[in-house]
Amino acid sequence: MHKTVARLGLVACLSLPFAAVLSHGADHEMAAEKDNADATPELLHAESEGSVRIDGRTIEYTATAGTLEMKDDDGKPIAHFGYTAYVRKGMDKATRPIMFAYNGGPGSASMWLHMGILGPQRTVVEDTSFTTEGPFERVNNEFSVLDKADLVMIDPVGTGFSRPVGEAKGEDFWGVDNDIKSVSNFIARYVTDNGRWQSPKYLLGESYGGIRSGGVAFKLLTSHSIALNGVILVSPYMDFIAGNNGAKNDLADVNYFTTFASTAWYHRTIEDRPDDLRAFLAEAEAFALEVYAPVLHKGQRASAEERAAVLAGLERFTGISQDYWDRANLRINEARFAKELLREQRKTVGRIDSRFVGDAINHIAETFRYDPFFPAVGPAFMATFNDYYREELGVKTDRRYIGSAGLYTDWDQRHMTPGMGKVAVANTGVDLAYAMVQNPNMRLLVQQGYYDLATPFGATQYFLDHMELPESLRSNITLEFYEAGHMMYLHPESLAKYRKDLAAFFDPQ
Repeated sequence: MHKTVARLGLVACLSLPFAAVLSHGADHEMAAEKDNADATPELLHAESEGSVRIDGRTIEYTATAGTLEMKDDDGKPIAHFGYTAYVRKGMDKATRPIMFAYNGGPGSASMWLHMGILGPQRTVVEDTSFTTEGPFERVNNEFSVLDKADLVMIDPVGTGFSRPVGEAKGEDFWGVDNDIKSVSNFIARYVTDNGRWQSPKYLLGESYGGIRSGGVAFKLLTSHSIALNGVILVSPYMDFIAGNNGAKNDLADVNYFTTFASTAWYHRTIEDRPDDLRAFLAEAEAFALEVYAPVLHKGQRASAEERAAVLAGLERFTGISQDYWDRANLRINEARFAKELLREQRKTVGRIDSRFVGDAINHIAETFRYDPFFPAVGPAFMATFNDYYREELGVKTDRRYIGSAGLYTDWDQRHMTPGMGKVAVANTGVDLAYAMVQNPNMRLLVQQGYYDLATPFGATQYFLDHMELPESLRSNITLEFYEAGHMMYLHPESLAKYRKDLAAFFDPQ
């Protein structure tokens, strides 16, 4: 239920390249709107009241949706930041948790999390099928955590309705460090203007939102003196080196292998397939670490016997022939894997969720031509979000909501890493570890799907295993797995588990 109570055109000003392996929509993205208009556009603002049914209870809230004007240190407007805030009625701000959430890309708007799992309305899609025939359905989201925490959905500059304004340009925001700074500034400003300094505070980031969250957690603590109660990483991308397959980097090949194995298990391309997925993946991990990795490291110094053992294991765990793996020199990236796994069926598996399958395009191509996941679910998400945002929340504008923009092509990958200085590519697992050491009460929840070829669970496990933390802080980390892909909350069984795991994270420890 929802009731619009006010809508204003303008509110008071508030101050304050790698390949498309990360993008939340890499194969069909719209280019970002990079040119600024001569005049600063009107701020968007709408306030409304609504309710959502969760666990048999009605949760009443006030929703604020629109854009917030951000200024530089000289007081000049530099950006309009799009956001949607849900604040439960009748709660004490000093004790009520608040969570700031965003998607990744870089260049992905928050509508995926907003309409997929977090907000009061949820987009209905048929899991692993093409939900492309309207009218599309949105329903009360009983899996939201608005019963546990207030929620602020954030669209970084270049996504959603967020735009650079004045003399600022997109490039001022499009980079690892620029993005961390601008999102941190937005959060600090929201906290100040809405009286939330005493509230327990949480971050939730999906995909590239992992790199953002690691940096933001550290930036908030060190630049704004904001200590977080917790960080939630959903299918996180944290480390360019460990998680970027196909970059002539053997570490990523090892980290991807268990997701290749889980995908082959799901699609039954392997012989003597066991019934127990987890036991199968334990064997695949042991092979990857103890047999595959040493041979990759040795390169041409590996013996014929060692190479033969690796080829046999590669075929056993993926169903892709030893001959193919041999011709690929033991290494294939996820785009080649997605094309080759079901090539004989003339099918392509998904990258964002490898359970999804679509008809292949160009049956002799070496890599897939599209990710079946996005055309399967994207139209439903875009339609239901625009309908909900414009018609129910009451944000009336003719501007285009940018769901996925190819900002990775313009992204500055360099990062000022704590204790290391400026490095060429980011690993904000380092930032996150620094934040946890300096804020030992901060907890970390990581939610990861087994069938995620965009941010594979091997890379997630690697980043967690290599965080330089004292043993006493290891108990602050919770890792949960789901038998689904990147957006695991689209899988009915994982949706229920996701809600249970996230809700429990807000409970007193």
